[in-house]
Amino acid sequence: MRATFYKDGSPLQNKNHQSSTTGEITIDPVSVSDEGRYKCKFADGTESEERELRVKANRLKAELRAADRDIPVGGSVTLTCSVNPSSSGWKYFWYRREKTSRRLTSQLSAGPIRVSEEGVYWCRGGRGEPLYYTEYSDSVTIYKYVPNKAVVTLQPNWSEIYRGETITLRCEIQGGGDIKWTYEWTKDDVNTLSTYNECRIISATEAHSGEYRCKGRRDSYSSTQWSDVIKLTVSHKPQSVLTVSPSWLSAGASVTLNCSVKDQSAGWKFYWYKTVPKLSDTYYRGELLPGNSSGTEQDAYIVHGQTHTAGHVCRAGRGDPVYYTDYSQPKFVWSADFHSSASLTVSPDRAQHFTSDSVSLSCEGNSTEWRVKRLSPEDRYLSDCTIWGTMTGSTCKLKTNWLSDAVYWCESGSGEFSNAVNITIQDKNMILLSPARPVTEGDSVSLSCKLRRQTFPASVLIYHNERLIQSDTRWELNISAVSKSDEGFYKCQHSGQESAQSWMSVQAVSRPERSSFPVLLIVGLICGIILIILLLLLYRYRHSKDTCFKRPIQSESSNTDQNEAQCSTYNSPPQDTEHVAGGSQDATYSLIEFKTFGKKGL
Repeated sequence: MRATFYKDGSPLQNKNHQSSTTGEITIDPVSVSDEGRYKCKFADGTESEERELRVKANRLKAELRAADRDIPVGGSVTLTCSVNPSSSGWKYFWYRREKTSRRLTSQLSAGPIRVSEEGVYWCRGGRGEPLYYTEYSDSVTIYKYVPNKAVVTLQPNWSEIYRGETITLRCEIQGGGDIKWTYEWTKDDVNTLSTYNECRIISATEAHSGEYRCKGRRDSYSSTQWSDVIKLTVSHKPQSVLTVSPSWLSAGASVTLNCSVKDQSAGWKFYWYKTVPKLSDTYYRGELLPGNSSGTEQDAYIVHGQTHTAGHVCRAGRGDPVYYTDYSQPKFVWSADFHSSASLTVSPDRAQHFTSDSVSLSCEGNSTEWRVKRLSPEDRYLSDCTIWGTMTGSTCKLKTNWLSDAVYWCESGSGEFSNAVNITIQDKNMILLSPARPVTEGDSVSLSCKLRRQTFPASVLIYHNERLIQSDTRWELNISAVSKSDEGFYKCQHSGQESAQSWMSVQAVSRPERSSFPVLLIVGLICGIILIILLLLLYRYRHSKDTCFKRPIQSESSNTDQNEAQCSTYNSPPQDTEHVAGGSQDATYSLIEFKTFGKKGL
């Protein structure tokens, strides 16, 4: 019957792995610390009377030392028993409790012993006749390594883990077979309590960084050696980085987006978005671009036929469930082309301005809500007019002390982007006055050079794509009908001073398709003339045939044959009819071909 033992009124803790479930308890070896009043209590509530246990103290106690507490595979360890103060004549009695039973084994030696079996060991000394025994030593547990090897693996097996990711550390026993293993883990050489072969981290933090190792335990006294260390590093959540090419586009051009992330090859997929303005705050709403709802293996995405200014962001994801990086900063592909849905105008209408100039930006289009944004080289993030200007309705007036070289554009409450304008602010003494927006092919354009204070009657040099195109005192370049070849960078030079370069964009004009009526009229006249000629030939042919048959007969014999033969030359309906019909068909077929070609060609 199961019993619970009490010492001095408190439940007795098991000692030396002895059982307290069989109605008895063995205290072996006993020591002075075991003195006290004992009783037992059964499960049905009955209990025994208390009995007092007294232990006679020895004057000396043996001491047991182990050179190592783990027996290597195929090896042994040395145990030493000693009595202090040391003197001669001592013999040592060794005791071992086996792992599978309570049976004790013992041996006698005159000095240290080597053991190759796992278990609990203790000793005592004895000398004289009769033998005088010392008190038993404290016990020492000796463990034995098995030949199996423990290995720690990381799933997913990435060299760097990021905050918030889910990972699993697994302890695998090579050649473990059907043995039922329990497991021990350490992190930075501190034991953990897990007895499972997996250590799952649901949401990693920097506190999970460290060196992990494990071992498998076959029973209380035998185990594998510790595995090799696996180092886990948890870093801050990464941010994807987006680049776009080209950043300024011609209408209908293809744009390539590239997304990069730290540790680029570690199982990432890439997700691509276009930005949609949200005027209620400073952020954008992202809409997935077509064909990448599950991400793309490639870190590049091509947008075909883009015509408008547009913003894009990307992010990367990996694992199951998918772990996402932070979104990239928005990157823009700017178009200078004007569109009716949203457009930006600059006042005064030029690309370059002095630092003291008053500059206004106005938004127009199919919206009642607007904001003006800019991105300058020194800006870390996008910013809007509320920071560097004053927004009144749909117009932003730039603050003089906040003027900056930047790309400016409008964003509407309906989610549209306007054309973009690249504005240059100069503290130099000279600027180039050139249109801020694209000019239309065929229009007249005037480019001029301006000094901050005064224009002198001296020569000024005007360059187009670094090539000198004008040098005189007019300070102005007039192009009566601008063409695509006039597109490019322009700048001014005067007396060692030079303006910044500005790009003049020339927008091709769409020409209406010319009518095919004149061509068809000419073709019709030509075909009519041909038809008249054919009718005249046919009339002549019929007149000749009538003449042939009315010709007088001179001879009943030879002349008749001759006339018949002569008339039959004219009167050969199959051959001549096919030829005339063929000519008529050829004329009709040619007319159709002309019409078709005329439509295609024009």
